[in-house]
Amino acid sequence: MTSGGASRRSLPVGLWEEMTWTDVREAAAANVPVVLAVASTEQHGPHLPLATDCMLPVGVALEACRRVPLVVAPPIRFGARSRALSGGGETFPGNISIRVSTLITLLHEVLEAIRRSGFRQICVQNWHYENTGALWDACDLASTTYPDLKMLILENPFPSFSPEELSSLYPHGFPGWDVEHAAIMETSMMMALRPSLVRESAIVDDEAARRPPWDVVPAPAEFIAPSGVLWHATQASLELGRRFVDAAAGHLEQALRTEFALPAGEGQAG
Repeated sequence: MTSGGASRRSLPVGLWEEMTWTDVREAAAANVPVVLAVASTEQHGPHLPLATDCMLPVGVALEACRRVPLVVAPPIRFGARSRALSGGGETFPGNISIRVSTLITLLHEVLEAIRRSGFRQICVQNWHYENTGALWDACDLASTTYPDLKMLILENPFPSFSPEELSSLYPHGFPGWDVEHAAIMETSMMMALRPSLVRESAIVDDEAARRPPWDVVPAPAEFIAPSGVLWHATQASLELGRRFVDAAAGHLEQALRTEFALPAGEGQAG
């Protein structure tokens, strides 16, 4: 059974991991779309867990599942190697990363496995900046084997915020998405989705000593924020987290409704 009370829904929807194989068969036969998060296991400062990039997209997809029927696949937990200026780099204990070439192969094979289960509509939802270049290649490979498979690539999990919306979300100034790692947005969203895992006493503000508009390999020490937090995490709040979750879930819902034929049926209750 899936979470949320299967008796209250006309279709099996929600977490793939909680379904039986017969639930999967029924959802696939009804052409329910699958949302597959491509995430990472990496440091998120001293206050957020290593699985933050897995928990957030799954939480967003489950929120969208309240609005439209969908199946939330197990996230791909290992992402492309972290860059110092957008993820803090690979020097922190706990990071488990893979090469982009490996990620393309992994994602390609997972997409084909989902299709073999009968699903024909898959949304690939990115939640790790460094994964971006791998998504299209993997989907292109899968489409070669399964030309009837339609894939929606959601590289940016948020809608395009207006200047007024950004000012409301970031009253102290928007620093740029590249430094929103373990900072305001992710900390706020974890407060909304997984509050028990946020170590509020350990939240810090930090940033790299130098952040030029280019990259260097190997990364100079001044490119790496000592805490792994890339901006001002103390500006996070539960209220902001709820707004970010709603915006991301609405963006996912709009993309699904626009590009996919959605079956008649209820989303996840609760």
